[in-house]
Amino acid sequence: MNLALVLLMLLVPLGVVVYLARTKGRPASPRSDRWIRTRFDPAAFGLLPRDRLDPSRGGPPRDPAERAEAQMVADAAWDGDWRVAAAYCEAAGQDWDERWSRLELLLRIAGSDDRWLNDWRAAQPGNSDAGTVYAQMLLHRAWEIRGSEYANKVPAERMRQFKELLPASMAAAQQAATHAPHDPGPWVVMLTAARGMQYSHSQFAELWRNLQLRAPHHGPAHWQALQYWCAKWFGSDKLMFDFAVRAVASAPVGSPLAGLYLHALDEVEKRGGQRGNRADKHVKARLEDVARRLDTVPETHEDLPRLRHRLAHHLLAAGLHREALEQFRRIGPYCGASPWNKDGADAVAAFDHARGRAAHGSLA
Repeated sequence: MNLALVLLMLLVPLGVVVYLARTKGRPASPRSDRWIRTRFDPAAFGLLPRDRLDPSRGGPPRDPAERAEAQMVADAAWDGDWRVAAAYCEAAGQDWDERWSRLELLLRIAGSDDRWLNDWRAAQPGNSDAGTVYAQMLLHRAWEIRGSEYANKVPAERMRQFKELLPASMAAAQQAATHAPHDPGPWVVMLTAARGMQYSHSQFAELWRNLQLRAPHHGPAHWQALQYWCAKWFGSDKLMFDFAVRAVASAPVGSPLAGLYLHALDEVEKRGGQRGNRADKHVKARLEDVARRLDTVPETHEDLPRLRHRLAHHLLAAGLHREALEQFRRIGPYCGASPWNKDGADAVAAFDHARGRAAHGSLA
């Protein structure tokens, strides 16, 4: 171990060392770190004091009325009444991102007891929402067997079971799509299943075309497509970034879709790649563009806090200290989110140190 690394480990709290190692973030210089430890006053930069940081959550608590409604849907389902779940989905109308969020809640409810879902499908065999939740459930079960490891690390038997289960999910999603031709929900399931079924570029592009016809700015669908186009699946860094840049450029005002570029940077960071070098002037310009676009997203949007954490991290790594500092101001006390709490890191220590780096850099 060289002297510089020894000094770094002595100077930086263990939680920060874990955070830097896991995220491959750029470490602070000894001078910057000394300033953070001895002179950093969060209040002087419009930040909350360290003792008010909250590692238990990544953003403000969910609206109590929304929590109560979700609990009501769950309780009714577990009591055998699927009608409440059906009405809950229908109430989202054609706000397709919101409708997908509600379908995901129903998936979680069905995960512990799916008898109500079976009753719903039997009573309304032509209901696309019920069919989509069922297709999601089959897909979720398949992916649980596979796990999240790279393909070469998945045991052969588990991979065999995974591949055997996927066609059933695809078929269920295709059937759901016939019941509601305008609904993009079943196509999101198909996009995810297609990745596991090793669809060719042209096959996947056809699914994507159909999704786009129904909901061109569907956030969860874009995330699934980004996974397909990344290097660890069936694309490359170039294809992934090209896809992300196009998505950001097309994102309407107020849409969190602009955050897709941050997910592309995450993918490269996870494996230490260079394509997303954040010191590059083009990357910096795109990060600034993402920041401007996220400023138009309603503060109550559930995805916004998580995206602000990722944005602050990438801005800081790109040397855009003032811009990162502004994100930390907007995040407030909530530090229980990635990357600060990744792999068991001390979220408070990692978050506070990152705020300090942003503050110190903003003085230059």
